[in-house]
Amino acid sequence: MSRRPAAQGDGPSVRVLRVGEEVRHALSAVLMRGEVHDPVLQSHVVSVTEVRMSPDLRHATAFVKPLLGKDEEAVLKALRTNTAYLQREVARSVKLKFAPRLKFLADESFDEGSHIDALLRAPKVAADLAKDNGD
Repeated sequence: MSRRPAAQGDGPSVRVLRVGEEVRHALSAVLMRGEVHDPVLQSHVVSVTEVRMSPDLRHATAFVKPLLGKDEEAVLKALRTNTAYLQREVARSVKLKFAPRLKFLADESFDEGSHIDALLRAPKVAADLAKDNGD
């Protein structure tokens, strides 16, 4: 059976997703062990919620969220300051031809989820949903 190349709109390949998950685990392990010698990162619990890899696996965008969302900007600044160290540790853990360049962004998905939940619980929306269920 021959393999056909993936179409442009199919999204990331399984390999890209798998490598992204490996990079996420490696970053999480480094942050969990407290190996980064930065007072901000040592005083905060940081979750790496997702890592998106570029198709060539040379760039990784890590979405992070500090526990309870406090001091998010300070944590992002500390991560960006220590990017070179984190890249070395990821390269040591994840065996790739090239070490991916890391970029850190705040994960806004939790905020978006809370906003959608608040919209669905609004009285006007609840009344519309009750009216639809009554039909």
